[in-house]
Amino acid sequence: MIGANYLGLNQCEFRVWAPQRQRVALRILEEPGRTVPLQAEPGGYWASVVEGVSPGTLYQVVLDDDLVRPDPASRCQPQGVHGPSQVVDAQAYSWQDSDWRGLPLGQWVLYEIHVGTFTPEGTFAAIIPRLPTLKTLGITTLSLMPVAQFPGQRNWGYDGVYPFSVQPSYGGPDGLKALVEACHQQGMAVVLDVVYNHLGPEGNYTANFGPYTTNRYGTPWGAAMNYDDAHSDGVRAFVLDNVRMWVQDFHLDGLRLDAVHAIYDFSAQHLLAEMQRRVRPQGYFILKIALSVSRPNLQSRSA
Repeated sequence: MIGANYLGLNQCEFRVWAPQRQRVALRILEEPGRTVPLQAEPGGYWASVVEGVSPGTLYQVVLDDDLVRPDPASRCQPQGVHGPSQVVDAQAYSWQDSDWRGLPLGQWVLYEIHVGTFTPEGTFAAIIPRLPTLKTLGITTLSLMPVAQFPGQRNWGYDGVYPFSVQPSYGGPDGLKALVEACHQQGMAVVLDVVYNHLGPEGNYTANFGPYTTNRYGTPWGAAMNYDDAHSDGVRAFVLDNVRMWVQDFHLDGLRLDAVHAIYDFSAQHLLAEMQRRVRPQGYFILKIALSVSRPNLQSRSA
């Protein structure tokens, strides 16, 4: 799994994809002057298990000794898209939705909301008291517009630059988990809008790490994501790791994929098909324009 993966006991495994760099290291900000080199691995990855790192630790990635950047797979950017990345313990949240088994697609009645404007507070927490009202309207599935981290405090979300990081001004990762759990307790599913056709411009440092984009195709937002050009394996793995994170770590019931017509991929197996292959053994399935998941043993159907 790419990014910072907390292992417990103040140990954290860091994995960075930087296939065109000669050296990659971490700068641990809680200990001024501490720089930890990462070890080269096949496929352009750099990784190490680092001691003395706890949840909340701020860090930066150092490329070839002098270029300092946030982690493209950062789980949290508390100081914004240009600031340092933060270690998050993905397993720390105490889930109380073990009885939830999802809803068959035929029962889905979606209500799409923008977290930043749905309530005056603009947070995940402020949505929770309103769930009973939505349920009385007949809503069975809450559909969230993108919450992956973007520049500023409020945004439509479609120019996010950190797909693994939940927007802090909305409540961060624990805020999203609490909302998902509250929905499940109300008998409601949750779908999240995700953007895999491009990354936004501000705070996007992926070009410093590797060929995340390709000029082989053009999109309304510039160069296309690199899903079938040189070094595309790392980009595909980046997105597939992100899918796994949303459905496993956040208990989401579905993902709506934005602008799939701009996901250019002429590989032997299209990225969307690979998503389907990865998630189906776990009881999940793919729709034509949305990746949707359901808990095993449901009578659901693929579109």
